[in-house]
Amino acid sequence: MKNIIYPGTFDPITNGHLDIAERASSLFDEVMIVIANNPRKNSLFTIDERIDLIDQSTAHLKNVHVSTTESLIVNFARENNSVALIRGLRSISDFEYEFQMALMNRSLAPEISTLFMMPDEKYMHLNSTVVKEIAALGGDISTYVPEVVNAALKSKLSK
Repeated sequence: MKNIIYPGTFDPITNGHLDIAERASSLFDEVMIVIANNPRKNSLFTIDERIDLIDQSTAHLKNVHVSTTESLIVNFARENNSVALIRGLRSISDFEYEFQMALMNRSLAPEISTLFMMPDEKYMHLNSTVVKEIAALGGDISTYVPEVVNAALKSKLSK
């Protein structure tokens, strides 16, 4: 069975993330979306909220599961018998960072590959930070995130 890890903070999951998860689910036996729990980051949604949002957003994908870790992602991948990590690329600046990370991960765990996927071009400009900023300023984000995320952002930001 070929398992792949799709790591990220997913605060929140966007349609770009979902596009990559959907395509990865057709290529691998199991896709585990892993929320990197980084206490140094100031997240809008709690880990439990993000797990719930991802679960609801990927419910139609039977081979996609959600987990979380505070450890190195390559260690998590080893512990879960994953063959690779999947990383989304939107721009050249993403590539520079992701390339460095892939080389470091290969150094730490040469048996685990890193695969890069680009989201559909209609999502190339998306990232969670921009989506949160637009939502906070009352902008329409309904085409950028799953409906459950849109509702959660409206609720969270109206408090």
